[in-house]
Amino acid sequence: MKLLIFGATGGTGHEIMTQALEQNHIVTAFVRNPDKVKLAHSNLRIVQGDILDYKSVIPAVEGQEVILSALGIRILKKNTIISDGTKNILRVAEDTGVKRFICMSAIGIGESKAQQNRLGPLYNRFMIPFLLRNMFADKEIQEGYIMDSNTDWTLVRAAILTNGPKSGRYRTLTPYDQSVTAKISRSDVADFMLKQITDDSMLRKAVSISD
Repeated sequence: MKLLIFGATGGTGHEIMTQALEQNHIVTAFVRNPDKVKLAHSNLRIVQGDILDYKSVIPAVEGQEVILSALGIRILKKNTIISDGTKNILRVAEDTGVKRFICMSAIGIGESKAQQNRLGPLYNRFMIPFLLRNMFADKEIQEGYIMDSNTDWTLVRAAILTNGPKSGRYRTLTPYDQSVTAKISRSDVADFMLKQITDDSMLRKAVSISD
């Protein structure tokens, strides 16, 4: 299947790209800096561009079957880079007829705020209110754009990400389910996101995921 990955140079995006290639998908990675892509594969195509530039997104999206997004930024000040970029991606997807859109989000966004207390005091009292406040605000806008789109979207709200191995032992939960645990590996998030390519049970739904 032809897959397009946004955020491919980040931790989770790299895992999605690696696992997708292992599964023999034809992968396009959209990146600002191609030098940051550390994989070489006959099924991998690199497209350089800027998600904030609508025209540079078009060549990457055209002809794809599924778009997967693991966009993230390390800017702490207030910004709308992720949501503005996602708005461009969705616009191109709708213009070019690409329907399936699978996006990583975070527990604590939207109605999953009810689960935020399960992430522990460090995140609830310091990380989210201070360091991650602006990123979470942008994620809220991003999710709104996705939910209002005509794509067949799935939002994957992950717990705190770790660099642990792929275990396959993780739980998917409704946004109000309080049995969520604090962490999940990027590898397991990637595994779940790729499974959504052939699973329609989560179409136009937001799901929380933890180990």
